[in-house]
Amino acid sequence: MRHILALDQGTTSSRAIVFDEQGTLVSVAQEEFPQIYPQPGWVEHDAKAILATQRAVAREALRRAAVPLKSVMAIGITNQRETTLLWDRQSGEPIANAIVWQDRRTAAQCRELREAGAESLVRERTGLVIDPYFSGTKIAWLLDTIPGVRARAERGELAFGTIDTWLVWQLTGNRTHVTDVTNAARTMLFNVHLQDWDEELLRLLRVPRAILPDVHPSAHAFGIVPKAVFGEPLIIGGVAGDQQAAMFGQACHAPGMAKNTYGTGCFMLLHTGGEMVQSSHGLVSTPCAFVKDKEFALEGSVFVAGAVVQWLRDGLGFFKSSSEIEALANSVLDSGDVYIVPAFTGLGAPHWDPEARGSIFGLTRGTTRAHIARAALESIAFQSADILEAMQKDSGKTLKELRVDGGATANDLLMQFQADLLGVPVVRPKVLETTALGAAYLAGLTVNLWKSRDEIAAQWQAERRFEPRMEAAQRQERMARWREAVRRSLKWSQSA
Repeated sequence: MRHILALDQGTTSSRAIVFDEQGTLVSVAQEEFPQIYPQPGWVEHDAKAILATQRAVAREALRRAAVPLKSVMAIGITNQRETTLLWDRQSGEPIANAIVWQDRRTAAQCRELREAGAESLVRERTGLVIDPYFSGTKIAWLLDTIPGVRARAERGELAFGTIDTWLVWQLTGNRTHVTDVTNAARTMLFNVHLQDWDEELLRLLRVPRAILPDVHPSAHAFGIVPKAVFGEPLIIGGVAGDQQAAMFGQACHAPGMAKNTYGTGCFMLLHTGGEMVQSSHGLVSTPCAFVKDKEFALEGSVFVAGAVVQWLRDGLGFFKSSSEIEALANSVLDSGDVYIVPAFTGLGAPHWDPEARGSIFGLTRGTTRAHIARAALESIAFQSADILEAMQKDSGKTLKELRVDGGATANDLLMQFQADLLGVPVVRPKVLETTALGAAYLAGLTVNLWKSRDEIAAQWQAERRFEPRMEAAQRQERMARWREAVRRSLKWSQSA
């Protein structure tokens, strides 16, 4: 039996999973790392902590797998996207903490770019909207704010990377400065049609090309990890941003197929084929993880999904473990007309409002912790329902089913409510670790462990289908109440 090691570097934890050639999970290891909040709206990570935890869990997953190291054919990497880092090319030392995708510090700069009329250029070249979410303005902030950094960047002394680039650089011994198309496409600097960095966008954001990595397809020989790191030399054969990796792992390879990942945030992707569909309903267009030919998807990003459960756990002390929320929410028949808009870091698609803030509506003396817990879970499904509606308008496609993955899909109450709101079946696969699995499949294609995407798709199996049960009138009524709650949350911090 042959194996692939998948490194899944997420927003709150680093994970490593060993898969066999049937796509079966053999072992897993996971370690959380600190979240840094220097001031409201700012989110940072210590890149050295990310590297240390990722190395540690990789070694632990290999140890737990108890398979011969020579049976491990390659490494696949998948990562939190948009998180932005600059480091010294000689020492490999970061020049500052990584600025996380959730960070909103560049909201004013994004507003200036929009007011200057740059929105159509950015959308046409990149498929994105101008928002602090993406890496471009984060890079500019680092270059302009830290003394001496811009001059060093222009001399070629510094390297920029999203987290995949940082990991490949470090694991290969500071030899390889690369990324894949899916990560490059989230920077607001990459022309998705030409598959190259865009000179006009680089000038617009004042980012020197000298700091940027080389860009490759997602299934590619990115570099070699020396024997000293894991015990055998291993090829890094696949790299993809977490959401495109999950789409690949869910075998959503054909136009009209869609997946939703429920993690810290929530990310829905709908395959649109070989041509990029320009959204007119607040979505972004993004490349799929690909092996040869260009493929695109519409994507909607929810910034706070599982994070709202963490907030109830850590911020309000509702329960000790996130898994307890389902029983608490199930102890009441409904949310008691309570609605939570978890806009802790603004709202993503389809609103794109960095000034929105979290809010709770409908509280009465009869409201209990259980009602709030249920409303928190429902907020995840409401946000996803908004995105699917926008996707169907943009693409002209009617979804037949939604494939789901991520930690929160273990919550049956949430999955059933999601099916009810969407009016289509929600399908949970047997392997929930589809993000890591997608990275493993990409790496396996590079080393010919799998011969084709058809072979990969044949391994996908459903564990449970949640069929919609809610009446259409009730669905419309609930969505109308939700949208009124969202309307009242918009532009909140701007009015302070």
